[in-house]
Amino acid sequence: MRRNQTYLFIALVFLLAPFVSQARHIIGGEITYECLGDGLYEFTMFVYRDCSSAGAPYDMPAHISIFRQNGNAYVSVDQLMVDITGGIQTILAPNDPCLLTPPNVCVEEAKYVFQANLPLITGSYHIVYQRCCRNNTISNIVNPRDAGATYTIELTEEAQAECNNSPVFNDFPPIVICANSPLFFDHSATDPDGDQLVYEFCAPILGGGPLGGSPEHPGDPNACDGVQPIFPCEPPFDPVVFVLPTYSALNPMGGDPQVSINANTGEITGIPNTLGQFVVGVCVSEYRDGVLLSQVRRDFQFNVTNCEPTVDARIEFDEIINEQEFVINSCGNNTITFGNNSVQQQFIDEFFWNFNIEGTVETFTEWEPTITFPDLGTYQGQLILNPGTDCGDTAFINVNVYPEIEADFSFSFDTCIAGPITFTDMSFSGEGPNAITDWLWDFDLGQQGTSDEQNPVYMLNSPGNIPVSLTVTDVNECEDTETQNVPWFPVPPILLIEPSTFNGCAPQTVFFDNLSVPIDSTYDIVWNFGDGTTSGEVSPTHVYNEPGIYDISLQVTSPIGCFVEDAWENWITVRPSPIADFVFNPEEVNSFDPTVNFTDLSFEPSFWSWDFDGDGFSNEQNPVFTFPDTGQQVVTLIVTHESGCMDTLVQLIDVIPRVTYFMPNAFTPNSDAVNDFFIGNGIIEGMENFRMTIWNRWGEKIYETSDPRSGWNGRKNNNGRLSPNGVYVYVVTYTGPRKNNFRLKGYATLIR
Repeated sequence: MRRNQTYLFIALVFLLAPFVSQARHIIGGEITYECLGDGLYEFTMFVYRDCSSAGAPYDMPAHISIFRQNGNAYVSVDQLMVDITGGIQTILAPNDPCLLTPPNVCVEEAKYVFQANLPLITGSYHIVYQRCCRNNTISNIVNPRDAGATYTIELTEEAQAECNNSPVFNDFPPIVICANSPLFFDHSATDPDGDQLVYEFCAPILGGGPLGGSPEHPGDPNACDGVQPIFPCEPPFDPVVFVLPTYSALNPMGGDPQVSINANTGEITGIPNTLGQFVVGVCVSEYRDGVLLSQVRRDFQFNVTNCEPTVDARIEFDEIINEQEFVINSCGNNTITFGNNSVQQQFIDEFFWNFNIEGTVETFTEWEPTITFPDLGTYQGQLILNPGTDCGDTAFINVNVYPEIEADFSFSFDTCIAGPITFTDMSFSGEGPNAITDWLWDFDLGQQGTSDEQNPVYMLNSPGNIPVSLTVTDVNECEDTETQNVPWFPVPPILLIEPSTFNGCAPQTVFFDNLSVPIDSTYDIVWNFGDGTTSGEVSPTHVYNEPGIYDISLQVTSPIGCFVEDAWENWITVRPSPIADFVFNPEEVNSFDPTVNFTDLSFEPSFWSWDFDGDGFSNEQNPVFTFPDTGQQVVTLIVTHESGCMDTLVQLIDVIPRVTYFMPNAFTPNSDAVNDFFIGNGIIEGMENFRMTIWNRWGEKIYETSDPRSGWNGRKNNNGRLSPNGVYVYVVTYTGPRKNNFRLKGYATLIR
C-alpha cells in the first residue's frame, strides 16, 4: 500500500492558487565556487523563482560585487555584470503516475557562471548578489513583501591558501510538501575535495530593499537598498526577521515536533503540520583537519499544503489496526454490507473483494457487496484496487461475526411518594450468561445523571416522562441500547421552603424559595400567604403591606393526582414602619440669613436622626441649624418606630449666595482723610468680573478699575490733573456667584 510517499490532491490547484497568482518572485538561490588555480575562481550562482511570477524577472545581466574583507572593513574590489548561462530551466514536480500535480506548479532556475581573478590576501573575499523581493504570502518572516534576498559566499583566507572547491548541493528541494505526512528529503551536498561536511538550518539573509520609485516605496530602485541593486551593498548583512516565537532559523516551519536536518547527512525529516509558505535556509559548512574552509548557504521556499493520494483503498470500519488493516464487527447478524469509501473513483480502473469463507476464497465485484457468512467466527478478506499496477492499493479486512446482544430492563417505584427507582437489568448476550461486561445507564439524556451499575437504585431530581437508556457491552465489544420512558410524577415527601426573611418592616418583600423535590411548573401549586392573597408559582415573591403576623400554607398536586400540603403558623412577622417627613422655613435661604428652622411631620416616629450635609447632626424632633456654606445642602432625616423599623427622607436646601455693592453720591478729595475717594461698599465675596468707569460731562472716561476695593481720588486715572468740582457719571458692572450679571449707574458729585 502506497502510504508513505508524497501525494498531491487535485485540490492543490486551488489551494496553491494564491501562491501562484500572487507570487512576487524570487524564491531562493545559492552561490558555489571552483578553484581553477593561480588565483582564478569560477563561481556558479543559481537563482530560483516561480514559473508564473508576475513580479521580479531574472536580471539580465545580474550585477555582482566582490568585496575584500580586512578585519571589520569591506572594500569593493570588482563589480561584474553576468548573463544567464544556458537559458532559463524549469524544475517540474516529480513525474509520478500516482501523483496529481497542478500544471502550473513549477519552479524556474537561472544559472549564472562567471570567473574572477582573486590573488591570495590576508582576509576573505565576499561575492554578493542581491535582489528584491520575496512572495508576500510567506508565513514565517516579518513583512515578506519588503524582505529581499542576499546570495553570497565567503572565500576565506584558508580556502584561498588550499585552492579549495566549495561543496555543491545534489538536488533541489521538493516543490510541494504534504502536511501531516512523513517528509524525507536528502539535502546533501558533494565536495570535490572530500572534506568533512556539516549541515544545519540557518537564517536566510536580507538584501535588496523595498525602495522602488513607487508611491508606496519612494526611492532609487537601483540603489544598493533598492529593488534591483546596481551594485549590491557591502557586508555585513542582516538575517531575515522570523515571526517569533512560532518560527525561527532553527525551526523555520513551526509545528511540534519540528522538522529537523541531520547534521552529518543533510537529510531533512519530520512531519510538517502547519500549512503555508516558509522561507528556509540550509547551510553546509566544509572542514578540513578541523579548519572551516567555506560555507554554502541555500535560501529556498517550502510550500506545505494538504495532500491526498490519487488511489486509496478505504472502507467503513469499526476498528483500525494500521493504515492498511481494518476490523469490522457484526453482532447477531451474519449478513454484512461493506461500505466502500475508496478514492478517487475516476482513477480506479479495476477493483474486487476477496474473502476466505470456510477455506475457499470467494471474489465479489460489486462496489459495496452484501455478503452472508455461514456462521459465527472470524473471516479475512481484502479490497484490491488496480491490481498489478503502480497506482494500486489494498485494504486488508478482518470480519468478526459475533452472537447477538439485546439490552432490556424493568423498573419499579412508589407512584405518589417521591423516592428512589429500582432498575433491573434484563439484557441478554448470545456469548453466554456472564458475557455482558459493561452497563451504562443514562437518565434523561444525561440531564439527571448516569450510572455504571448493573441494577442501580436511582433517585431522579425532576419529574416528567423521563427517558432512561441502558447500553450494554459484552466481551466481544458488541453493544445494544434500550430506551424506555419512566412516568415519574410523585409529590415531594416533604415540602421544604426557605423564605428570604422571616421578620421585617412594612412594606416587606419576601421571596419564598421552594426547595421541594420533585416539583415543576406542570404541578398544581396553591400558596396562601395569610393576608388573603394566593399564588400558583413554584417559588413566588410576595409583598406584605400591612404589619402583622402571618401563617403560610402550600398545597401541591402532581399531574397524576398525587397530593401533599403543609402549613407554617406565625411564620412571617411584619413590623409597623414610620414615615419620615419634614418642612423648613424660611423657604428661601441665603448667605445673609443661613439659619433654618426644621419642623418634623413624620408618622409615628419615636426617634429622630438629622444630618445637615455632614456639617452638623441632631436628634431633636424640630432642630434649628445654621449652614456654614452656600450652595445645595443635603438634609437627611431618619426616623425610627418603636418597633425598630426606620424610614428616611432626603431634601435639598439651596443656600443662595448674596453679593451687595452700594455707591455714594458725593466725595471730597481734599486730603483730609475723610471721604477722599469715590468708592463703593458692600459684601463682595463671590463677586467676579468687576468693572467701574467714571465719565465727565463731555463723555471722557477719566477713571477705570477692576478692583471693587479701589476708588477714584478726583484726578484723571488717579495720577493726572485735578478734576474740577461738578457732577460725574459712574457705571459699575459685575457678575454674582450664580453667574447673574449686575449693572449700577449713577452720579458722583465732586466737592473740594
